Amino acid sequence: MSKGNTKHKLDVNKWVDAYSDYLFNYTIARINDRNVAQDIVQDTFLAGLKSMKNFKGEASERTWLISILKRKIIDHYRKINSKKGKAEVRMNYNSDTESQGDWLEERVSDNLEINAEAIIINEELGKAILECLSKLPEKQAQVFKMKTIQGFETEAICNELNISASNLWVIIHRARTALSGCLEKNWF
Repeated sequence: MSKGNTKHKLDVNKWVDAYSDYLFNYTIARINDRNVAQDIVQDTFLAGLKSMKNFKGEASERTWLISILKRKIIDHYRKINSKKGKAEVRMNYNSDTESQGDWLEERVSDNLEINAEAIIINEELGKAILECLSKLPEKQAQVFKMKTIQGFETEAICNELNISASNLWVIIHRARTALSGCLEKNWF
């Protein structure tokens, strides 16, 4: 049987045992908050259950769950970085309204169909983020990279840069605000 004809099946009963550690490790590397990462993994499993009917079997269970998880992570950052909790990032599926909160569960079947487009979008977004980071004041960029990208603990950053924790969070907030404005202007 050729690879293109392989059909994968879902086995919900093994998801937690088979995938929870992998999904958690993937998430914690991007979120850096244990409780939030656990919640996102749990939300991913629930979303998978809700959207089982959309699973075509063209991707493995793990690949399919990761595609759901990635959207949950994006939703998390969109929620915490947006003004008054309103999403600033627009996903062009059926509509731009915020009432489409469960758009993923209803529409995602697997990531094979969107993989090439997602790679291009991720590369473009990565370049836009780097460009916007280069426009930040040096200390803001350094603190933002250390905390958000490299995942350093607050205490380690404060010790290395000789700043207080409250100063760190002010710097992070200013960097996020500046990055958000820059990305809004130059990428979205």
